Amino acid sequence: MVAVCIELDKSSEAIEYVERSKTRNLVEEIISRDLKTIFPLEVVTQLEHYRNEIAAGQEQIQQGNAKNQKDLAQHLQKLRQQRNDLQDYYLPIGSSFKLDKFQNNIDHDTAIVEFYVTRKKLLTFIFTSETQQPIVWQSEPQDLDKLVNWINEYLGSYYTEKSDWQKELSNRLHELADILSIDDIIQQIPERCDRLILIPHQYLHLFPLHALPINSQQGEGKSEILMDRFPAGVSYAPSCQLLQLTKTRKRPEEFTHLFAVQNPTDDLDYTNLEVEVIKSFFQAAEVLASQDAKEATVKVNQNLTTAHYCHFSCHGYFNRESPVESALVLAETKTKQIVQGKTTEDGFLTLGEIFGLKLEQCRLVTLSACETGLIDFKNSSDEYIGLSSGFLVAGSPAVVSSLWTVNQVSTALLLIKFYENLQNQMSLAVALNKAQLWLRNATKEELQQWTSDLPLSLSHQEQLYDLFDDDELDPIPYEQPYHWAAFCAIGQ
Repeated sequence: MVAVCIELDKSSEAIEYVERSKTRNLVEEIISRDLKTIFPLEVVTQLEHYRNEIAAGQEQIQQGNAKNQKDLAQHLQKLRQQRNDLQDYYLPIGSSFKLDKFQNNIDHDTAIVEFYVTRKKLLTFIFTSETQQPIVWQSEPQDLDKLVNWINEYLGSYYTEKSDWQKELSNRLHELADILSIDDIIQQIPERCDRLILIPHQYLHLFPLHALPINSQQGEGKSEILMDRFPAGVSYAPSCQLLQLTKTRKRPEEFTHLFAVQNPTDDLDYTNLEVEVIKSFFQAAEVLASQDAKEATVKVNQNLTTAHYCHFSCHGYFNRESPVESALVLAETKTKQIVQGKTTEDGFLTLGEIFGLKLEQCRLVTLSACETGLIDFKNSSDEYIGLSSGFLVAGSPAVVSSLWTVNQVSTALLLIKFYENLQNQMSLAVALNKAQLWLRNATKEELQQWTSDLPLSLSHQEQLYDLFDDDELDPIPYEQPYHWAAFCAIGQ
């Protein structure tokens, strides 16, 4: 249907079909958990009434207690339709999603670029709040072949030769920008737009699109990148519907309370330094450090439920074979066992367990760990499945996560600068982007001066001084995208 709509020059309807396939289960899960923060009170009461009556009817049918099963099934179907009609009146999603209503909630200076991969080509939809019909950029069939080949080479290098992958990353991003025709796409965006929201599809979620070079040729030196063109921030969303949901979540206006997990495995030299500085930015901070950051302790900690910011500085990994087993690594890891019918804690906070957290006051989750932004791009349902999605479902309207195995030094510097920027009332996307551009351009002398002013213990000050005093350190130590491009701002 998407191709038919494009052929008939109905690009708005094409996006609506695209959205129906994206993040459907994720959106429904968030709505079922967050009724009270999404809908008015009287609507919540009615929706809960529908939900309870439907659940009771379903139980009667399953247990064979219904007097007239056919009549009850018809009644339940009617209730579902009434529930959906009420829900869609306030928040149209799924088959009821309408692009024009979504556009009404987009800021005047924001542009959205949504990608969609078909069997024959890559479609790129470009629109703003004022666009009558979204612009559709269609790749040539050979461009899709180039993209698939590029992805295979990128992932092959990443998983087998990380040192080569790291060295080649800058050139690979030039190649990706060319394959995606990023310059042509940007030209379709009005000059007034200084904020960009990217909605990738499938494997495009795996790459730092915010770091793509623009208006340049490969080998010309340091290029202007997408973040330079949009000073009000480049951020990501899994879908328009999910972005719409994150905007409706009500959170306290004051953001003063931090919950942090710090170096639970005791083998990350710079995470202690990172969290030491970040917690100084908050009026209240609960930090579970080292062996105190056990899985059971983290999951039941009341401060996790009430925190405005949650920061995990630890190891993490994405499980390609079983994405729901992707995890953050906490203290005292061990083999999971079943004791008296219950599964014991094993020290891994998996995606499945993250779904069960309740982050009811949270504004942001930052995952200062490896591969926390990767997703399962092979699932046929177009669901957004990864650690980031877990925290979105758990209650956070925004997540900052990483696309690869990161360097702990550059990560610590980047995220400290990110939180420093947040204290200056910047939006999440701007705070992260500015931190990335700063790290990309900072000389070792500038870094040495900046770190000397941070509220650090003497031992950490000496640790950083020795680092930047090394004559073998490059004059601009972290200018390669490997060091600054991994982290993405996802959500609101």
